[in-house]
Amino acid sequence: MTLNRVVITGRGAISPFGIGVPALVDNIWAGKSAIRCMPGWAEIEGLRSYIAAPVPELDYKKLLPRSVRRTMGAVAMYATLAAKEAIADAALADQIITSGDTGVAIGSTTGSAAAYEDFYSRYLPHRKLGEIKSGEFFQMMSHSCSANVCLTLGIKGEQWAPVSACTSSSQSIGLGYILIQSGRQKVMLCGGADEAHASVTGVFDLLRAASCNNENPEESCRPFEQNRDGVVCGGGSGILVLEDYESAKARGAKIYGEIVGFGNVNDSGHIANPDKDSMSLAMKKAMLEGGLTPEDIDYVNAHATGTELGDIAEATAICQAVNGETPVSSFKGHLGHTLGAAGTLELIAVLEMMERQEIIPTRNLKVIDPRCSSANLVKSKERLPITTVLKNNFALGGVNTSLAIRRYGL
Repeated sequence: MTLNRVVITGRGAISPFGIGVPALVDNIWAGKSAIRCMPGWAEIEGLRSYIAAPVPELDYKKLLPRSVRRTMGAVAMYATLAAKEAIADAALADQIITSGDTGVAIGSTTGSAAAYEDFYSRYLPHRKLGEIKSGEFFQMMSHSCSANVCLTLGIKGEQWAPVSACTSSSQSIGLGYILIQSGRQKVMLCGGADEAHASVTGVFDLLRAASCNNENPEESCRPFEQNRDGVVCGGGSGILVLEDYESAKARGAKIYGEIVGFGNVNDSGHIANPDKDSMSLAMKKAMLEGGLTPEDIDYVNAHATGTELGDIAEATAICQAVNGETPVSSFKGHLGHTLGAAGTLELIAVLEMMERQEIIPTRNLKVIDPRCSSANLVKSKERLPITTVLKNNFALGGVNTSLAIRRYGL
């Protein structure tokens, strides 16, 4: 069986920097941080971390009609707006979108965290349902993003919703890649979304993994740093248009890159602790599928969230899979950890790096943790040839993913 080539032809983003891909990439290139203090979080008993990278307040009434908004929490609105931008960027005609040849794979950690809080704050005190509207369930369900995007855009192809926390969008991209490779779909809208919410940060705080650098929010997320103190959660959505190469070529679409390999490896050793060997194997599988050698990899975009265990394991795994000379950096210092959106928002920035042939360093990385020094961690902006990259994302529950992307036309 001959497999179809899979290319990326559209990008859409709602990020902690605001609406659109330009806002995302311009602020990253300017070296800015979207992390800030969260009003009211200090009043939550037991919560020690009062910082996050939320999406700025949006006027949803102007951005989306009420007819579709009523079944959406913020997380589904982010995904829908990002999907609209990606479709426009890819110049996809309506007849392609609604033909059945276009599918969706959009994941998230859960449905809307704010909708969950609102529902249970009314239900639990007196165990009454009278004040709760039926449409609220659709904001809470785990496939809220994918379902609402399909409903809004009239998509009749396959609908998938990988729910794997921090790897939700990278698994969605990998799934879209497989579906197009096999010929089941010609086009896929792939990505993920999540909301910044106190309950989400609280989970990491309970694990003693959340940053408590509340006095200096912009300096709080410090991947690979000797003085790191943990994760800063964020929100947003990144959506990519994946397309069969022949289809994209026939309609003259701009091609941002080609997906050539996808590694998706489970670690069954511990539900929370990262495993360097599984991380390394995910990268090796992505390279093997793409017919790549370690010498072919020009850059690795690390998951690197700013936790001690995660950073050290990933730095070691990268050295095992590639080598100690390949440039490595992370975007978490700019964006925080956008969880289900992280893989796609970060990959959009990686595609821009490939376009500009320029590597963005890890923000807030001043003194490298010696235990991470086996990797070539970039500390300043560098102009280097970037043809082939690996994009890593890892999640609680033992999920390890790596995507191999090749610059198109070289």
